Amino acid sequence: MPKDSLLENRKYVIGGVAVFIVTVYIIRLFALQIMSDDYKRNADSNAFMKKVDYPARGVISDRKGTPLVYSSNSYDLMVIMHEAENRIDTAEFCSTLGISKEYFINRMNEIKDRSKNPGYSRFTQQVFMNQLSEVDFSIFQEKLYRFPGFYAQRRSIRQYSTSNAAHVLGDVGEVSPSDIMEDTYYQAGDYIGKTGVEKFYEKQLRGEKGIQIMLRDARGRIKGSYMDGKFDRKPVPGKNLTLSLDIELQELGERLMEGKIGSIVAIEPSTGEVLCMVSSPTFDPRLMTGRNRGKMQLRLAADPLKPLLNRAIMGMYPPGSTFKPTQGLIFLSEGIITPSTGYPCTRGFYCKGMHVGCHGHEAPLSLIPAIGTSCNGFFCWGLYYMLENRKKYKTVEVAIDKWRDYMVSMGFGYRLGVDLPGEKRGLIPNGDYYDKAYKSSWNGLSIVSISIGQGEVLATPLQIANLGATIANRGYYYTPHVVKKVQDEPLEESYKQRHYTDAKTSSYEYIVRGMRQAVISGTCKGAQTSYFEVCGKTGTAQNHGRDHSAFMGFAPMNSPKIAVAVYVENGGWGATFGVPIGALIMEKYINGELSDISEAKAKAIQARHISYGLADR
Repeated sequence: MPKDSLLENRKYVIGGVAVFIVTVYIIRLFALQIMSDDYKRNADSNAFMKKVDYPARGVISDRKGTPLVYSSNSYDLMVIMHEAENRIDTAEFCSTLGISKEYFINRMNEIKDRSKNPGYSRFTQQVFMNQLSEVDFSIFQEKLYRFPGFYAQRRSIRQYSTSNAAHVLGDVGEVSPSDIMEDTYYQAGDYIGKTGVEKFYEKQLRGEKGIQIMLRDARGRIKGSYMDGKFDRKPVPGKNLTLSLDIELQELGERLMEGKIGSIVAIEPSTGEVLCMVSSPTFDPRLMTGRNRGKMQLRLAADPLKPLLNRAIMGMYPPGSTFKPTQGLIFLSEGIITPSTGYPCTRGFYCKGMHVGCHGHEAPLSLIPAIGTSCNGFFCWGLYYMLENRKKYKTVEVAIDKWRDYMVSMGFGYRLGVDLPGEKRGLIPNGDYYDKAYKSSWNGLSIVSISIGQGEVLATPLQIANLGATIANRGYYYTPHVVKKVQDEPLEESYKQRHYTDAKTSSYEYIVRGMRQAVISGTCKGAQTSYFEVCGKTGTAQNHGRDHSAFMGFAPMNSPKIAVAVYVENGGWGATFGVPIGALIMEKYINGELSDISEAKAKAIQARHISYGLADR
């Protein structure tokens, strides 16, 4: 190759490399100066301090307007590492705050640890200590000027006017790194709803942050607002919530469940509003505030009786005989029985070697007295004939899937959609479930116990209460919800929609009559009152230990105002705890108060504690 040609090629190569390098530098400079605000932010931090102005969190009230949760002032101690490091008298600082030097060193290291504090910057404010009371802060404020780099940030802390409804109200705690990554609204040291409505309605309750831009001098000292606050933004307070709970009814429910494990749920059938939601054991929500929240949560989490568990929506139980009305509805709607169909019961169901026991009563029985006396035999025969009916259903799998479809339409087997976090779905098995469970042939006799709410069937107390509301409405329900109103917002449309079941509307009248008979002369006689007509159904759910006591009912019969479910673990017969507790809840809500006789009954039930050993858990 000629020498001139080689030089010419080298010239182009060198020129190309030079152009490439210059282009890379230009792109990088453009990214740093135009696309990225890192340098700008660091430069601004020398001239300005952006102080976040936190909004007041929304107030939470009960259905009558009684404030249950509100906010009061507290103070966070903030630090800017760039300004504070090696510039303060550590001994005096620790003495003023009443902390040890070890705590100071550890806390400063924690703040700088990006694995624990992903939003860390040495030029921005970080939380050193949170939730100082006004008294504690006033002592420290006198010496604040001696500690450069440290600033006070006024915040709010949640306060409770009640010791009740802890599981519904929920609580507020410091954000986690995952919270910060999921939502850019938050930064380290912020607070967020952790449980209950505080979590579910977090975006409505939290409001919108404001900001104050403060001007610094050359030494970093605050000189005042930048441009007289022209670019400041005021905080927007959080929205207030009105709960559907009646706090007086909630208080009575928690009294009645003292010393017992279980739940009470009451619903207004005409709206789906939850009137009370009791989970026992419970705890005082006032203990879950301030800087001791973490310690208290660990203590409650370690309790073997699990007081942090909201059994109303997370407890999955065999519903026992409270389940029988659903079976009557299915049998009637599918034409398996008529209202006059009678089945035998000689202290239980006997068929081809299978036996399901029952208490003594007259037999044979039709549907209405079978509900009134809670006859196991009747409902076992009904399901058996349904599952074995090859003229109507091609296989047993087809039959059980049809059965399951009815149950799902009644609100079982899936989450109802209550406005609280953590709701469980329960269990309503289908054909695939049993094919896998038995790994061989199975038939109606194999699973007949599900007709009386035993076997594989599981339901939450909320689902059982919702069944009561559905029967009270004669065939439909509204999605249960604990918030009645959000300030300046319409109620979610999903809470206004009726959910109709697959059962025939005409079938419900027979179920209502059966539940009324249970109160007049059957297993629910303890719920009878002269004030209004009660309809009820007991449940005695078998358990590895002592039986569980349950009740489901509503009142008044023809203009229902309340539907209630009671579930007491290891409480024995349904009539032992379930019925009297349910009756008192209905009386309190409908009449507004308990009679003297009923108040005496309430105190007696409150005093009756159940002994729970490890074997019961």
